[in-house]
Amino acid sequence: METKSILIDNVTILGDKIKKGSVIVENDKIVEITEKSGSCSADEVINGEKKVLMPGLVNTHTHLSMTLMRGLADDLPLDTWLNDHIWPVEANLTGEYCYAGALLACIEMIKSGTTAFNDMYFFMDDVAKAVDKSGLRGMLSHGMIDLGDEEKRKAEFRETMRIIEKCHDTADGRIKVAFGPHAPYTCSTELLKEVREKSSKLGLKIHIHVAETEFEVGQIKESYGARPFEYLDEIGFLADDVIAAHAVWLSDKEIEIIKENDVKLSHNPASNMKLASGISPVSKLVESGINVSLGTDGAASNNNLDMFEEMKLAALLQKVHTGDSTVLPAEKVLEMATIDAAAALGLENEIGSIEVGKKADLVLVDMKTPGLTPFRHPVSHVVYSANGGDVDTVICNGEILMRNKVLEVLDEAEVIQLAEDAAEELLSKS
Repeated sequence: METKSILIDNVTILGDKIKKGSVIVENDKIVEITEKSGSCSADEVINGEKKVLMPGLVNTHTHLSMTLMRGLADDLPLDTWLNDHIWPVEANLTGEYCYAGALLACIEMIKSGTTAFNDMYFFMDDVAKAVDKSGLRGMLSHGMIDLGDEEKRKAEFRETMRIIEKCHDTADGRIKVAFGPHAPYTCSTELLKEVREKSSKLGLKIHIHVAETEFEVGQIKESYGARPFEYLDEIGFLADDVIAAHAVWLSDKEIEIIKENDVKLSHNPASNMKLASGISPVSKLVESGINVSLGTDGAASNNNLDMFEEMKLAALLQKVHTGDSTVLPAEKVLEMATIDAAAALGLENEIGSIEVGKKADLVLVDMKTPGLTPFRHPVSHVVYSANGGDVDTVICNGEILMRNKVLEVLDEAEVIQLAEDAAEELLSKS
């Protein structure tokens, strides 16, 4: 195979330490990090002057195709939002709609610096097709819901196994598939136990919502006589391959259970605030040594997929929640959105930091803007001052997806029109 090379020259690098230098990429990997400028010739040269080079952001909980429902049902509690608005619309979803929504989400993520994500939804082979086209890296799971119905349970496993067989480890390894039991209150004990068994056998991750609302905790206690994480522990579901989204309402005992089982948590501050679900005790979890990463949730409850916004909100929310301005500093929040997130997906040896030998999932942020001037502390600027609109260039798996704020994959205008039409048609059926 012919070697393709990229030189990112004279840039401020957010690596193990902050330094000015150059990064050389060959094919899909970082092959050299040097403090010299113009150190080699390359097929592509990117001028990094007045820019920060950081690892691509990793969104550990989202629902890509819900971009079609952006702004559909705002300012409502979760149960009303889901039961009266979202689920009735989702009943009319098709593969074509999910493909359109996923394409739109991919463009939004590229333009705001996200290069990898963890997605749970429906028609996931159509979502995979969109992800493949976009050049992004994704872990996909079919959202499994059986509500205690045996036939529904069998159908959910058939669909999940179909997606695994069709999509896992495709798109040059960029697409992985996980099991996606929706939540303890929508999945039977039988489904959860079978997911655990199959996941262990196949070596695949599990993506699930847990303890998002106080109401949910009450439901699980009433049904099973235990809090959500206690119940999942009792049935042998929890392990280090579980990525649990939200984890808002936790007891001290549950925090111990999470730590003992090395469960990975995805904190979604914007969605939790918008739906008034509550505040996850993130600073306490992090101090306990638990892996906590960040997610946007879907665009219907956020209402965007901007991980820069999520970093800032995560930090500020913990500071005001604890009354301690020193908790969750910028450096830790950046780790949560990069290397900790990569570890949650089992990809910490491939992505999440700028190191020789790792995949070239990289983002250049333009620091020569009014909102990022004066240029003092790069990490502080990235977490507290920047937003997705400050992203200049995005590379994933060694491929340039956006350069100088212009997409090099997908036709933005075409995708926006496709998504507008799909959303209008979907809502007209609902």
